Amino acid sequence: MNSDKPDVLFARPLYSYPLDEVAGFCEAHKLWEAEDTNALLGAIAPTCRAAVTRAVFPNDWMDLLPNLGIIAVCGVGYEGVDVEAARQRGIVVTNTPDVLTEEVADYGVALMLAVARRLAMGDRYVRDGRWPREGAMKYGQRVHGSRLGILGLGRIGLAVARRCEAFGMEIGYHNRNRRKDVEYTYFEDLVALARWAEYFIIVTPGGKGTRNLVDAAVIDAIGPQGVLVNIGRGQTVEDTALISALSEGRLGAAGLDVFSDEPNVPEQLIRMTDNVVLQPHQASATHDTRRAMSQLCMDNVRAFLEGSDPLTTVY
Repeated sequence: MNSDKPDVLFARPLYSYPLDEVAGFCEAHKLWEAEDTNALLGAIAPTCRAAVTRAVFPNDWMDLLPNLGIIAVCGVGYEGVDVEAARQRGIVVTNTPDVLTEEVADYGVALMLAVARRLAMGDRYVRDGRWPREGAMKYGQRVHGSRLGILGLGRIGLAVARRCEAFGMEIGYHNRNRRKDVEYTYFEDLVALARWAEYFIIVTPGGKGTRNLVDAAVIDAIGPQGVLVNIGRGQTVEDTALISALSEGRLGAAGLDVFSDEPNVPEQLIRMTDNVVLQPHQASATHDTRRAMSQLCMDNVRAFLEGSDPLTTVY
């Protein structure tokens, strides 16, 4: 505000990236430290050209920053930003694709294995002293040679598929359109994919187009022996249908890294310790990846402020 450097609003801290590293090219304003959010937004409104968020950037913040030129999302998902509203205001929106693809794919396969082979349950079984008292615990399920259905064969979905090929898994997928660069089985109908798959992994991005896409019909098609894994977005799965199917045995098991109202998780899921593995949205959470996400985010901001095209523009 009183500096020759351009003002940049940070809605939350960047991952593994101290903000003193941006001091050379911008003046950082930390919204999470402000006692009065609107007062800070009003104070920087005339000069704020860039904003950084890890998730949400409400439309009323755009209204309060009339000279905003870019919203840089530190993450691959950008459903927390109204892209059309930004477009109408002439605001560029960027995200951070690619840098997290491999880590999220690793995590998705790990979560699938944890559910199938009951790793979290086994840990509790030992810690609770049940092994000496009760002997062998309940068996898990075979992964090698089974059928994997992928909802969303984009960058991450393809990386998951390539890993699962090493397990000898047969791969099927559902996208809006068939991919011409892969030989995996394409299912135009999502319920048909769910009925075919023994493991069903959700990798699709969020947004209005995928909200409750995995509904009761899809979940019932996965079936009582099937496993659902979600590393995409919590809103893609209809919560009530998922909880009902798990509690009634119509769905075999689930591994969930994302939730529709995170960090709040339905109490019914928390109580399901025998067939559900829960994680706190950590799929991209390695030091290297989070640092790379933050670096790409700031590279987008710096390019814009210096008059160049951002590297990874959504709009």
